Amino acid sequence: MSKLKEATEKFPLTEIWNDSCSCRELQHSIETNGGVGATTNPVIVGNVLKKELPEWEDTIRDIIKNNPTYTEDDVSWRTIEALGTKASKLLLPIFKESHGQKGRISFQTNAKYYQNTDKMVEHAMQLASLVENSQIKAPASMAGIAAFEELTYQGVSINATVSFTCSQALAVAEAVERGLNRREAEGKDISWMHPVCTIMVGRVDDYLKNYLKGTDTCILPEALDMAGVAVVKNAYKIYMEKKYRTKLLVAAYRNLNHFEQFIGGDIVLTITADWQRKFEDCGIEIKNNMDTPVDSKLLDALKTLDEFNKAYEPDGLKPEEFQHYGAFRATINQFLGGYDSLVQLIRGYMVV
Repeated sequence: MSKLKEATEKFPLTEIWNDSCSCRELQHSIETNGGVGATTNPVIVGNVLKKELPEWEDTIRDIIKNNPTYTEDDVSWRTIEALGTKASKLLLPIFKESHGQKGRISFQTNAKYYQNTDKMVEHAMQLASLVENSQIKAPASMAGIAAFEELTYQGVSINATVSFTCSQALAVAEAVERGLNRREAEGKDISWMHPVCTIMVGRVDDYLKNYLKGTDTCILPEALDMAGVAVVKNAYKIYMEKKYRTKLLVAAYRNLNHFEQFIGGDIVLTITADWQRKFEDCGIEIKNNMDTPVDSKLLDALKTLDEFNKAYEPDGLKPEEFQHYGAFRATINQFLGGYDSLVQLIRGYMVV
């Protein structure tokens, strides 16, 4: 049995998702590792197409042929939707069996809308209508926080992304609570909803390491590999205390800590196929590590960094500061660049 599957069997509240919409990768995740979810975004779709392009060329050409007035952006989004819709079918039985608590596919709204609540909501509602087991991702900017409340009220299960900090995670959870409370006040059903909030654990580590390159500061290198873990554990502790109905989700893996340290938690671990293969036979003992605090020596070292404290402390950032935090800037730029690359790929099929 793989270590990932063992973790989910010993601790059923610890979910494994496949951090891709590739059907072959998702099938492996479900069968081998107990995977119960999957995700898309333009970067992920671009990577899947690079690996599996012969399988998708006819779909792309059909979209173009059947919609002669489509722009390359239109074709790109229909392609994203096609990949996600196909993957959703593998998860639908899990979705139905769990009454919506597992078995979802995440579709991500256009990253270009990260400053516009109305556009995020509009695009999210359209994406949510594609399949019944959809989960809708949008960036945890100030505009995104407002969108999460409205989408939750509309009955959409959200997945907050481009999120790295405790303050973002708390703002997301509070927005979801407001949306759920509004639904409940009107007698609307929430029993099938399953909101999650991502913390991109490895990107916290990446950002701090890159930030320190431009300074004269030197701290324990092992501390930097636990920075994101510390942020997640702090947010998780507060989530449990406040009994939020949003579930934390860990993404962007860089090392074994990013799996081992979260085993046993009421948490989602969305893991790429490459990292799943590394973890399957990693030799660790599968035990509850979620409530084990980060070593005080490492945490004290991290707390000497203002940029870490912005991510770690529950009031480290104000909502208007979310999109200006270094990890947010780096990631939204990558998402925007990934979308541009996808459009360029599609352009090759249109300009012929």
